[in-house]
Amino acid sequence: MKIAMIGTGYVGLVSGVCFSDFGHEVICVDKDPAKLAKLNAGDVPIYEPGLDDLMAKNVAAGRLTFSGNLAEAVAGADAVFIAVGTPTRRGDGHADLTYVMAAATEIAQALTDYAVVVTKSTVPVGTNARVAETIRAANPDVDFDVASNPEFLREGAAIDDFMRPDRIVVGVESDRAAEVMQAIYRPLYLRDFPVMTTDLESAEMIKYAANAFLATKITFINEIANLCERTGADVKMVSKGMGMDGRIGNKFLHAGPGYGGSCFPKDTSALARIGQEYGVPMQLTETVIKVNEETKRRMVDKVFDLCGGSVNGKTVAVLGVTFKPNTDDMRDAPSLTIVPALVGKGAKVRVVDPQGAREGEALLPGVTWVEDVYEAAKGADAVVILTEWNEFRALDLGRVAADMATPVMADLRNIYNPDDARAAGFTAYVSIGRKDYGLAE
Repeated sequence: MKIAMIGTGYVGLVSGVCFSDFGHEVICVDKDPAKLAKLNAGDVPIYEPGLDDLMAKNVAAGRLTFSGNLAEAVAGADAVFIAVGTPTRRGDGHADLTYVMAAATEIAQALTDYAVVVTKSTVPVGTNARVAETIRAANPDVDFDVASNPEFLREGAAIDDFMRPDRIVVGVESDRAAEVMQAIYRPLYLRDFPVMTTDLESAEMIKYAANAFLATKITFINEIANLCERTGADVKMVSKGMGMDGRIGNKFLHAGPGYGGSCFPKDTSALARIGQEYGVPMQLTETVIKVNEETKRRMVDKVFDLCGGSVNGKTVAVLGVTFKPNTDDMRDAPSLTIVPALVGKGAKVRVVDPQGAREGEALLPGVTWVEDVYEAAKGADAVVILTEWNEFRALDLGRVAADMATPVMADLRNIYNPDDARAAGFTAYVSIGRKDYGLAE
């Protein structure tokens, strides 16, 4: 089948590459000439493990191409996927559908034969109906259907998620559209991965409901961690005990400095706004958003306490600034709250992140980027772990402590054992939801 993928951001590029690996002819369309030049030169503009090799394989096979010509890509396509950005709109928290509707208009003008126009972008309930109206208004005679096909890709594991999904959700209004979508996903149908066919509105809501629930699990365990610190309980033991309950499960029950990334902040905000518009306040989601921001700010206080109440003039080594490991994504990362607060209070911040500099250099002014953890820690007054990259999980803690001016650590991902840190020579250690030691009374 011929597929046009409109947008080569994270979702569009990963989806386009994976569809081409299914054997489809895929043309990925983007308006950014610099990005297209990179893609046509074989360079991947985002960091996602394995994506570069899979892209090169399918380009070489002739199944995957990149173009700035939307009309050429859409003409004769069996399906046209809209995978453009839906950022949070300033002022009201709603998803900005400007790019989606602009794409719908251009697609309408380019369609020559029947095609399914598939919304892959995360959009509020009712958006696919608006896409259909927009297409009909722009080209009343065009033959088409719309479909909703939300993505559930985890950054850092996106290819595996696409090829071995928990489920595929397809919202359609006609049997003809359902048949096209079944043909597109045939390799996964044949391997018995669950495919759920729904109406458009349910498919749209599934995406928001899933992400809001996961954000709630993260925020819940972070609140429990805060209480654990006051009561003397260990949040790692608490989350483990909770996760053994089959009704709860252990995923997304790891205490940390708050959720971030491209999905959870944007989607919880949009869901809250949808509830307000329909007169059904999403009170739980609204509270999750509030508590998550408070969690990030609480991490700043932890670092200040570790440093005796002030970081002015002190050197702080920050390990990891991306919102999670195995990505270069900085969107709404906790580091964007914590690091500027340290710099603003006079700290000299050294940052180590395997992929973070690509976006972080512009987003975190006033910091020094270094390549090596031990270099960053040398002479430092504190080490702060913000992202649990594998490179940070097996450090020689004795070497780190010995090279520091003041061997103290804020482990905001709970990747080390407090007793091991003490044995390695750290005089003070703070984490999340566990007993600290070495802090001034």
